[in-house]
Amino acid sequence: MIPKMNPKQMRKMMKQLGMEMEELEAERVIIILKDRKIIIDSPEISVIKVKGQKTYQIAGPEHEELLIPEDDVKLVAEQAGVSEEEARKALTEAGGDLANAILRLTEGKDG
Repeated sequence: MIPKMNPKQMRKMMKQLGMEMEELEAERVIIILKDRKIIIDSPEISVIKVKGQKTYQIAGPEHEELLIPEDDVKLVAEQAGVSEEEARKALTEAGGDLANAILRLTEGKDG
């Protein structure tokens, strides 16, 4: 079991090991992936420097947003005969599924 250490002792020990730690103040962190964004609001960010390398530790409440490619929006708008705004909304509701979005938009339309 690791004994409890006060922050001053911890910093001193880390420095002896060639490690530095600092806290960053940020309002939001956005991680952009291929198909979605992970958004962390009011994050707590620690930067640990060891041998010239930086490691970022991020903690806080997160939510995700689906990234919808513009080509998909245009295709759905064209196929369903709706505006790009309506197409984007349908794609978001369909989780990015093109066929599902088109079906949602065309159900109940005549001809």
